[in-house]
Amino acid sequence: MSISEQSLKKHYEWNGKIEVITRCELNSREDLSLAYTPGVAQPCLEIQKDINKSYELTRRSNIVAVVTDGSAVLGLGDIGPEAGMPVMEGKCALFKAFADVDAFPLCIRSQDVDEIVRTVYLLSGSFGGINLEDISAPRCFEIERRLKEICDIPVFHDDQHGTAIVVGAALLNALKIVKKDIGEVKVVINGAGAAGISIGKHLMNLGVKNLTMVDRFGAIYAGKPENNPSQEEMAKITNLEHKSGSLADILMGADVFVGVSAPNIVSAEMVSTMAKDAIVFPMANPTPEIMPDEAKKGGARIIGTGRSDYPNQINNVLAFPGIFRGALDCRASQINEEMKVATSHALASLIPDDELNEENIIPSALNKDVAKVVARAVIEAARATNVARK
Repeated sequence: MSISEQSLKKHYEWNGKIEVITRCELNSREDLSLAYTPGVAQPCLEIQKDINKSYELTRRSNIVAVVTDGSAVLGLGDIGPEAGMPVMEGKCALFKAFADVDAFPLCIRSQDVDEIVRTVYLLSGSFGGINLEDISAPRCFEIERRLKEICDIPVFHDDQHGTAIVVGAALLNALKIVKKDIGEVKVVINGAGAAGISIGKHLMNLGVKNLTMVDRFGAIYAGKPENNPSQEEMAKITNLEHKSGSLADILMGADVFVGVSAPNIVSAEMVSTMAKDAIVFPMANPTPEIMPDEAKKGGARIIGTGRSDYPNQINNVLAFPGIFRGALDCRASQINEEMKVATSHALASLIPDDELNEENIIPSALNKDVAKVVARAVIEAARATNVARK
């Protein structure tokens, strides 16, 4: 059977990838009295007096809501909230397996920004954090922005920021190998949706200065008629030379290519026009913008993809479990840019300099120590920026 057939068979067997278990004994009358009525009234009254006690007297301190509207599920597109449920359950399973965070899927039957924001806000008192997932751009930007304004718990859109953080870590280590300075390299990002824009912003926070974004209409520059508001915002701080042209045009002389777009749109010939020791991160899934063997033919020195069957897998699971573990543990009110930058540096530091090589720039997605290291970095950054409440 193919992996798709095997996965479908297992999903029928599993009948769901997560479940709820009790943390208290319920074997006697006394157990019932303590966990439920009449004893449960006392913690309720304590929380009524001080809502912050909800973090100590309930599981709220360890629960994250994984929220989707089903509009941009993996590479499947707008398949609806129920059809997105297997992915959301998988995300919840990863939270638990890699960082012991309890996560619960909320699949919302609406693509209306106001309804989604209102729904998540009204439920936010039950959770310690909100992970937005598989919501299409540009709606996802507005949803995240508004929720961050009104919620007093961390709100994080993993498709944007998780991808950006891991790309940042991979780039930091790749630049060590090719001995190039992050402030001097020319970076090209193809794909100007949620992930591409977030990657661009994050790489600039890490020190990239020369960045050009490209979409299906070519290079993005300020005032371009096809720009949506998010792209226009990015255009004001990128492509300062106001270059126009196709992806092939913009790749000439570039040191770094990051792809979050479509399969097979980059050729070996295009890579050959890039700068010496080119770094190529084609991350379209399941088929990248260029396959690694073709990128090597074009002269790429370091290659990373989103796939697990090639070296240097750029996988969000390296970021989001540890980020939420740290944010929950210090009861952060938000996940800010400093925490994201700290996470990229923490991930990069997990590969010692003497072990860095072209096929080893990022930790394995199966390395369960990653979440602990990331959590520590997140807590330190949260406390340094005064968003930690514990």
